[in-house]
Amino acid sequence: MNCAAEPAPALPAAPQRAEGALRRIAMRKPRPALVLALGNDILGDDGVAFHAARLLRAEFPQSVDVIETGEAGLPLLDYLEPYGRALILDAAATGKCQPGTILLWDREDFRRCVAPSQHSAGLPQILELAERLGMAFPVELQVICMEVGDPTVFRETLTAEASQALPAMAAKAREILGAWGCRD
Repeated sequence: MNCAAEPAPALPAAPQRAEGALRRIAMRKPRPALVLALGNDILGDDGVAFHAARLLRAEFPQSVDVIETGEAGLPLLDYLEPYGRALILDAAATGKCQPGTILLWDREDFRRCVAPSQHSAGLPQILELAERLGMAFPVELQVICMEVGDPTVFRETLTAEASQALPAMAAKAREILGAWGCRD
């Protein structure tokens, strides 16, 4: 029996999954500002936040991270956690305003929000959960929604009302980001 120690074989290169995990860990460092656009781009006006986000991404390529997602509820914690400031863009169908109306909520208003969007049913709960668990969560949280008529109609384009109101939604987002000191 040969008991001499043999050199260990060289380890194979780390798989791509590890690189992705390292990127996610690196992203957990506190970041300055996030624009989180919620919606579904095949449901017409429900995707209006994506259109606004794309305008903002082009204007703030260095100072703001812009993410578009169709997710809701707990998965949003992963997006929000590393940021000190978050601006959420979404469509809302409250039935209380004309389509194209821009609606604004801050962190306190959002706690009392009664499901004006397909995504908001989980957002007040994740805010409360993050606070109870002592998670890092944006200190400043602003929400800009556009009132839409019917966010469940299958189409890849915006209605005339949403298209006309899109510049106002983007302008309000620019105003908030500017107040936070985001400049490129």
